[in-house]
Amino acid sequence: MKPLISSIEIENRVIVAKYQRLMVGAKVVLIEKASGRQLPETVTRVASPVPVGALRIKLPEAIEPGTYFLRAFNGHGEDAAQSADFEIR
Repeated sequence: MKPLISSIEIENRVIVAKYQRLMVGAKVVLIEKASGRQLPETVTRVASPVPVGALRIKLPEAIEPGTYFLRAFNGHGEDAAQSADFEIR
C-alpha cells in the first residue's frame, strides 16, 4: 500500500499533518501550488519508527497566504506521498 498524508490542520501558523505508511527518515516539505516551489525552511523528517503518526510544521512569518500542499519524499529522494491542497490565510 502507498504512503498517505491523510489530513491537514492549521492553527496558529502550525500545520499538523497526519500520515500513514511513511517510513522513518522520510522528508516532508511544504510546496506552493502556484509556482511548484519547495519551501526549504519547512522541511520536516519523520522521526518515528512507527509508520502511522502526525508531524508538526511551524510556518515562518515569510510564508504568504495562498494554496499549498505537502509532499513526502522517501529516503532515496523519490516522491512518496502528497496531501490534498489547502489554504494558508
